[in-house]
Amino acid sequence: MPTESQIPTASHRTARQFAGGVAIFYGMQFGLLGTHLPFFTVWLRAIGIDAAWIGIIIAVPAVTRFTILPFITALAERRQALRGALVLTTFATALGFALVGVQRAPLLVFLAYVATCATWTPMAPLTDAYALRGVVRYGLDYGRLRLAGSAAFVVGALACGWLVDVMPPDRLIWVIAGVAALCAAASLVLRRLDGPPAGKVGPHRQSTTLLRDPGFLSIIVAAALIQGSHAAYYTFASITWQAQGLNGLTIAGLWVLGVLAEIVVFALSTRLPLRPATMMLIGAIAAVMRWLVTAQEPQVAVLALVQLAHGLTFGLTLVGTMGLLVRHVPAHVMARGQGYFAACGGIVSSSASILSGAVYARYGQGVYDMMAVMAGSGGLLIWLARHRLLHSAHPQSPGSGG
Repeated sequence: MPTESQIPTASHRTARQFAGGVAIFYGMQFGLLGTHLPFFTVWLRAIGIDAAWIGIIIAVPAVTRFTILPFITALAERRQALRGALVLTTFATALGFALVGVQRAPLLVFLAYVATCATWTPMAPLTDAYALRGVVRYGLDYGRLRLAGSAAFVVGALACGWLVDVMPPDRLIWVIAGVAALCAAASLVLRRLDGPPAGKVGPHRQSTTLLRDPGFLSIIVAAALIQGSHAAYYTFASITWQAQGLNGLTIAGLWVLGVLAEIVVFALSTRLPLRPATMMLIGAIAAVMRWLVTAQEPQVAVLALVQLAHGLTFGLTLVGTMGLLVRHVPAHVMARGQGYFAACGGIVSSSASILSGAVYARYGQGVYDMMAVMAGSGGLLIWLARHRLLHSAHPQSPGSGG
């Protein structure tokens, strides 16, 4: 990946071009996620993949997050080639989904999906790193850039939900592959950026002490358990709802309700008079209640209300987690702390996905009882650690985001 050339002082026009490119790319990236997350498992079921194999296959992205992802992002950062890495990974991802689409044997689907996720999962952190570098350079609003992604997820899910009702489900993979190709094309509109100024990279010494810090470990393990409790939902919700007779547009609508609730929580998070640990605890309690109700196979009206809880189980938990990390982790090792957090989440999520496949195959909706136990365990852990976290907060400098 070639080193990106330095650009001159930003003009208003250049800033608009950068912002437009990032917004388009965020939109296509999350549009891909919006078609993949609700309906990839429907395609797997349509081509005859059983529940146990589906659980294993869906665990792949979580595994690549703590194995392959750190190496790709580190290489891109060292080479100062974030844009080049994004172009390469998006085109490789589009080719990967096309390769997945021509497979039918479970093992071959699994292997092709592993190759695809090896390039797909690094796209999100690479995009955030690229966008934040531009935010600093051009003085842009990150929230507005990221909002395009959330909106595109909604559009992608609804569009794919409509297609489920008008095309055979064994062809859904080509919708996903098509959106991946559009994402690859969108990467070409991203502007080149220079690397970080010399001498601005913070030291990494003392980063290993984070793994010996009980407070830090409590944060990332609790968050991983609460977020990991979504594994059965991400894997089997669409399959179950389709089996209950819901059409594709209704299924997409249920997914969209969760995302809309998440967006509202993100928008209001700075106005909530809650401590970060309290946010995580509320998210855990909401998750326990959500999964216990989901296990009862409720009617659509109840499901719609349950889906709104996603704003708490995912959104509020994430806001609380980030708030705790900012307060607890010193600024000069924040990047390493985020890496440990992502790795822990990947391990827990992949394990939960594999286990949920086996449990779902035998007990069906009973898998959500297991998810409720996971979420409750995360909530209990953060509750037990709340006093330690309150008294061990690390003061951040004004420029660190603390």
